[in-house]
Amino acid sequence: MNFPENLKYTKEHEWIAIDGDIATVGVTDFAQSELGDIVFVEIETEGETLAKDEVFGTIEAVKTVSDLFMPLSGEIVEINTALEDAPESVNENPYDAGWMVKIKLSDASEVDSLMDVAAYKELTGH
Repeated sequence: MNFPENLKYTKEHEWIAIDGDIATVGVTDFAQSELGDIVFVEIETEGETLAKDEVFGTIEAVKTVSDLFMPLSGEIVEINTALEDAPESVNENPYDAGWMVKIKLSDASEVDSLMDVAAYKELTGH
C-alpha cells in the first residue's frame, strides 16, 4: 500500500497535492484497492466552482459506483481527460496518471482541515 508523505488526505480516501493555489485531487491507493477494477470515471464539472464536500463526479468499479467529493472549495480548472479512455490508470497509478481534477482554491485555510499521512494511515489501519 502506497501512502506518499508529501500529500494531504481526506476521510473519503482522496489525496490532495497542493502547489500554490492549485490542488490536484485523486483517489488513494487504498481507495482503488477497495473499489476494485475501475471501469469508468465521470467528471462533468470543469469550470464550475464548488464548495468543500460537494460531489464533483463519480467513479465506477465493477461492483459499485461512488461519488467523488470536493476536498476543498474552489473552481475545477482542469479534469484528467485521459481517464475517459483509460480509467484503469486509477488502479495502476493513482498518484500520477490516475489524478482526477485540478482545483483553483477559494480558501487556502481549508488545507489545514486535511489529514497528513500519519492520520490517514491510522484511518485505514495501515
